[in-house]
Amino acid sequence: MTLLRISALRHGYGQYCPLALAAELLCERWTMLVISRVIDGCTHFNAIHRGVPRISPAMLTKRLRQLERAGLITSKPARKGTPRTYALTPAGQELGPLIDSLAVWGQHWARDMCMDDLDPGFLAWSMHTRLDAARMPPGRTVLAFEFSGAPRDCRRFWLVNEDGAIDMCLKDPGYEVDVHIRSDLRCFIEAWRGIRDLRAEIRARRIVLLGSPQLVRGFPDWLRLSGLATYPRLRHGRELRLMQNDGQRTRGE
Repeated sequence: MTLLRISALRHGYGQYCPLALAAELLCERWTMLVISRVIDGCTHFNAIHRGVPRISPAMLTKRLRQLERAGLITSKPARKGTPRTYALTPAGQELGPLIDSLAVWGQHWARDMCMDDLDPGFLAWSMHTRLDAARMPPGRTVLAFEFSGAPRDCRRFWLVNEDGAIDMCLKDPGYEVDVHIRSDLRCFIEAWRGIRDLRAEIRARRIVLLGSPQLVRGFPDWLRLSGLATYPRLRHGRELRLMQNDGQRTRGE
């Protein structure tokens, strides 16, 4: 028995079904998230890692090599002083609609979040891809986020808009802050995902904004929520009840 066949039997399903063969690759832990970051436009190792912050560098290296062997991505060797570049193959590009549909299904039907799911690093990365720089003031605008309910070493992060270029900082960048945002981490993530109404949470001061009145008023327009926020929760549970209650409050205002 060849090593390839032994490996397939150990890690696969022992079926010729195309779905089973696809699941052998795509359903390993972290794989879908890694390929999703490349689909999102992350082309370098560090950029992919920032989008999947809880994966170890060694595991990310392993998954990237697996995806390359499977023909879903290619990599170009780094030139001196530059990082290796990753890009999708046609096979990898074909996964885009599938991953989008799976994410929508997750917004509808996946389990409610628990505390272990509330990753501030991933929130920071997600938000920096969704700031509407065109609606922000010209020049530099600095947003400082501080979350209760988060681990002590990652309660704060900063988003800096410099004339349309958005940077995410997990350490104080040293600039004067224009708007401070303070909230419980779960509350803010629920608003980010569209489970709570962002403006209602700001009015109720469960999300507190500190800064000049003009900039504070502009913040909800700058922050485009998660791309999945428009899809409702359908699974019965705490998050669906929150969404329904927020909808009732909004209609009553």
